[in-house]
Amino acid sequence: MKQTLLIYKALADETRLRILALLLSESELCVCDIIAAIKLPQSTISRHLGHLRKAGLVNDRRCGMWIYYSIRDSVDTQKELISLLKKQLLNRKASVADREQLASFGEGNRCV
Repeated sequence: MKQTLLIYKALADETRLRILALLLSESELCVCDIIAAIKLPQSTISRHLGHLRKAGLVNDRRCGMWIYYSIRDSVDTQKELISLLKKQLLNRKASVADREQLASFGEGNRCV
C-alpha cells in the first residue's frame, strides 16, 4: 500500500506529469534535456525526478557525469498505469509544447 501511495503522490504534481510525458515520448533523457524542455532550474527538476524514482516510475543510469532517466514499467500494474498515462498526457498542450521545446534544443546540444 505504501508504494501505491508514493505513486499517487508522485502523479499529483504538474511538473512531474510534464517530466513523465517527456519520458513517455522519448526512450531516455538526460537531466539537462529535461531542464531545456521544461525550463525550470536543475535543482527543481532533480527534486521531482527523485520523487518519481522513489515512487518506482523512472529508472536512472549514470554515464560519466550525466544521469539519464527512462520510464520504468516492469511490474504489470505499472504497465497498465504507464499505458493510461500515455493516453492522458501525450496530447496535452503543455506536453506538446515541452516536446517542441526539446526538439528546438537540437540534437547537437543534447548530452552524449
